[in-house]
Amino acid sequence: MIDLTGLDTRPAQTWGALRLVPLVRPVPIKDLRLHAKVYGDELSVVSLPDSSYYTAYVPHAFVASWTGDGSPAAAYGTQLGQPLRHVGIRTRRRMARRADKNRLRFLPLHLAVEGFLALHFGGPEIAWEEWSRQAVAHGLSPRVEAAYTGAEVRGLDDALKVFEIYPGQCGLLLYAGDTLASAFVVPHPEDYRALHPTLVRDLYGELVHDYALFYPVRDLPAMIDERAVSSPADLRSEAERAERDWAGFHDSVMAAGLLRAPARVEEVYRMGRFTLSRFLPSFERKAENHIGETITDAEGRLAYLKTFRLSEAQVRRGHLLSELAAHGWNLADTAAALRISEPMLGSRLARAGFGHLLRQDVLDGYRRALNERTRRTRRGGAASPPA
Repeated sequence: MIDLTGLDTRPAQTWGALRLVPLVRPVPIKDLRLHAKVYGDELSVVSLPDSSYYTAYVPHAFVASWTGDGSPAAAYGTQLGQPLRHVGIRTRRRMARRADKNRLRFLPLHLAVEGFLALHFGGPEIAWEEWSRQAVAHGLSPRVEAAYTGAEVRGLDDALKVFEIYPGQCGLLLYAGDTLASAFVVPHPEDYRALHPTLVRDLYGELVHDYALFYPVRDLPAMIDERAVSSPADLRSEAERAERDWAGFHDSVMAAGLLRAPARVEEVYRMGRFTLSRFLPSFERKAENHIGETITDAEGRLAYLKTFRLSEAQVRRGHLLSELAAHGWNLADTAAALRISEPMLGSRLARAGFGHLLRQDVLDGYRRALNERTRRTRRGGAASPPA
């Protein structure tokens, strides 16, 4: 599971619909450091090992620097300038690529998003008659998902400007309408101060964009027991108790969805005693589902974390693909596992944007079957005697 051991929760700060919860490291990680390399506004095309390509808006890369003997790593610093204002295409080799001895450049969040897009990307493993020629020959190519930049999230820019950065802060949990939208953790407080402005240029899901627009957050007031206060020392003690209560409530309730064990973890790169990985969720319906990437040490302690909250539509797509793959892309078996009919499964695939994977005559047949079923249900309802 995602383990936040070594990070302490501090009281949240709110701005409009956004709640930012600081994460503080009492003991920073010194032998791994991160800094950003800013690119600009042009699209990036990244070559992948399977000869496919990933195309997206990639405003910056992170560069991880580490030492092999536990001594402090050098911090190269981060330069954030105005984004470029011309249209172009930038090509990159690989999502994570060694930049020097003990230095790795990787594309934050895109490493995780590409893992989601690659989910069962090859398509049907068996050429069942229902699948189209395109599905059998090319799988899910092209596979497309939508996201928003932080600049499009209402209030995020202002919140990042005005909120206090705590001493020792190494991370942040971002809530929109009190729904966890994103998590960001780095090894060292100096890294966080340098990378804090990059949050407004990151990718965010549909949920955070919509909730920031429509759902203001509620303040969570600290409750002080006035009967226990008779001196400044008592007041300080009550304030510290309220802070502990808030941290306990946050960690056990508000962040519970993030802390569930990922369904699938893929190791991407080894960096001395550290490992860069990306993860996918279980695609459980009506629940929080986060994709993301981590850097952990040899004991599994978290040094870096970046997550992306999937929308309900994205969860449905991931759920459908996972069920199809689990049942060998056999529509009858998959429909039985989902406790629905084959025509209903075909309809779900079409609504999820996968209708092109089915032969047109098969899809038309499913639609006719569903329409006929609807007509029979209506006729039967009209002919039924009154109760």
